[in-house]
Amino acid sequence: MEVLISGKTSFKVEVPYRLIETGTLGDKPLIVYLHGFGQNMDTFQQQMKKLQEIRAYHLFIQGPYVNLGDAEYRGKWGYSWYVYNGKQGSFIKSLEYTSEFIQGLIDGLVPHLRIDRVCVLGYSMGAYLAGYFAFSRYKHTNDLIMIGGRFKSEVFKGRIKKGKHIRVLSVHGKNDSMVEFGAQASEMQGLVKAGIDVTELTHQGGHGLKPGQVTGILTWLLSNGYNSANIKK
Repeated sequence: MEVLISGKTSFKVEVPYRLIETGTLGDKPLIVYLHGFGQNMDTFQQQMKKLQEIRAYHLFIQGPYVNLGDAEYRGKWGYSWYVYNGKQGSFIKSLEYTSEFIQGLIDGLVPHLRIDRVCVLGYSMGAYLAGYFAFSRYKHTNDLIMIGGRFKSEVFKGRIKKGKHIRVLSVHGKNDSMVEFGAQASEMQGLVKAGIDVTELTHQGGHGLKPGQVTGILTWLLSNGYNSANIKK
């Protein structure tokens, strides 16, 4: 037997997304939602339902990598945003690859919408991606919300100040056993020293995402220029 050739190729995966518009027509923010590991677009949309009280375009995207877990049927499948094998180089490469995909999706929507600012919101694995996306695409990002994740400052080194205009909200539990509270707090201090507007919303819980945290995010958005959609309940 003789191996004639070996190499690498690629294939495309269809990734679902959902765009929701709330409030009156006209210029409004685009909020991009990046779910956590093992979640899917539908479950995260339900968790973030209260934020639809904001007048905005709400873009929910599903991670491209399937995580079957213990799911008995497809509707329960969870997804992830990148493949992590413990190697930093592969991790950053995967973050960039997925960020390119998200940027392409947003670029395709922009001509059809009236967007006046972009907010990227991520939970857990999605928070890592949100932080990377925001500061690698600082020209396209105005606000960043990280829930239960760590900002990867080591990736940007001297480039962080290019994102000085980005407002950051970090939501983190003091008893988070998945992503250490102190590690993210240290990262936020570094951003403050770089002149970035940072708000830290801490709670006594762990890594889980609870309704009270979402309410805190809503309050932060409303206090930073976002408007109510005035949805009748």
